[in-house]
Amino acid sequence: MTSKQRAYLKGLAMTMDPIFQFGKNSLTPENTAAIAEALEARELIKISVLNNCADDPGEIAQMVAERTRSQVVQVIGKKIVLYKESKDNKKIILP
Repeated sequence: MTSKQRAYLKGLAMTMDPIFQFGKNSLTPENTAAIAEALEARELIKISVLNNCADDPGEIAQMVAERTRSQVVQVIGKKIVLYKESKDNKKIILP
């Protein structure tokens, strides 16, 4: 992903609300499956990490990206933005 594409995705993510939250339980197989389904449907999602989560948001982002075969767009504070290009039903056209 180029820096222009990443900047474009960051701009799109600024208008989005988080659709998942990680708390005490951190990352579970159920969370991973739900995130994979959301990425197939939306391509770009935002995740919030709650204060009671003991894990680092950057580490969580890397683990989720590996398990869902997606890309980490950004991790700012307690917010994670992930992108996975859809092969069949593209909703986001990257510049």
